[in-house]
Amino acid sequence: MRSPLALLVGVLRDSPFAAMARKEFIQMRRDRLTVMMMVGLPAIQLALFGYAIRTEVRHLPTIVLDESRSSASRSLVDAMRNTGNFDVIGDAHSRDDIRARIEAGEARAAVIIPSDFANDLKRGKQPQAQVIVDAADPLASSAAINAAAAAARSIAGFRAPIDVRVRPWYNPALKSSTYIVPGLVGLLLSITLIVITSMAIVRERERGTLEQLVVTPIDKTSLMLGKIVPFALVGYVQMTVILVLGKLLFRIPLDGSLVLLYVLSAAFIVANLGLGLFVSTIAQTQAQAMQLSFMFMLPNILLSGYMFPREAMPAPAQWIGNLLPLTYYLKILRGILLRGAGFPRMWQEALVLVLFAAAVVSLSVRRFSKTIG
Repeated sequence: MRSPLALLVGVLRDSPFAAMARKEFIQMRRDRLTVMMMVGLPAIQLALFGYAIRTEVRHLPTIVLDESRSSASRSLVDAMRNTGNFDVIGDAHSRDDIRARIEAGEARAAVIIPSDFANDLKRGKQPQAQVIVDAADPLASSAAINAAAAAARSIAGFRAPIDVRVRPWYNPALKSSTYIVPGLVGLLLSITLIVITSMAIVRERERGTLEQLVVTPIDKTSLMLGKIVPFALVGYVQMTVILVLGKLLFRIPLDGSLVLLYVLSAAFIVANLGLGLFVSTIAQTQAQAMQLSFMFMLPNILLSGYMFPREAMPAPAQWIGNLLPLTYYLKILRGILLRGAGFPRMWQEALVLVLFAAAVVSLSVRRFSKTIG
């Protein structure tokens, strides 16, 4: 007599369910790209992001304006450095130089030691120093504020305690929305434009309308640009909606030139549309296009600096983040909206985006072949 388990196996094997399951396994075996993405991508992303994502923020690029130039002032700078939260990258020449370098994103913090610092110590008077922190990122600035206070307490041998006053710039209330909402402009543009555009050529192929494109008297470049321009306009509409709602609902500061922001956003929008078109030239189905598109999403969210400060990431994760257009666009967004930075402070990021957009669109045009199959 057959066991209940053997009977159940026999029934399932002869059922329509078994036939359909076998068919799906055969189809899955033929679609190797999808299987590789389903199995390989989670493992790669787990290893990458588990290693890269850290919330403890250290090694903020810091400049020093030492007007005292004494052994006591050098002791304070050394104490700040020894906390591990401040990486001294150079000296500032003036307070205007401090503002310019923080606006440009070159430095995230500055230490100002006044000229009477050493004399106050000798007279037994409490000396003062100031630490300026770019508080646009509340997570990084909170760590820097606590570290500055700890550095002042760690210095021994002085007759009077040091009064280190921390001044947060750009986001004195340390509101997380001030940091997150401007970044949403870049994140949502990246997500929607890549996903929508990635299915452009694939949809044409699946619907059979690619044949009509093949016989039309239009070159590949014009075809690609024709697909990009309408979505670029949609991107600008999305950007406008987010900025307006951010101002009305979250009181996000708009300190810089919106005209400059819109002009520089063109390269970022085209770069993401080019990435979407590049994905569409690789994928054979809309499901593959969607999966490949989401392959870009997690790095964009986690490694670009949108959610986690890049200073807290290990060097390999920062290298990967340097390959993402969103990394540079976030610097432009926060530089213009929160710090009021102008084009002289943002031209390097803008140049990278222009080069990236040109490269990815050229690659997409080259990969696209006006043939069927």
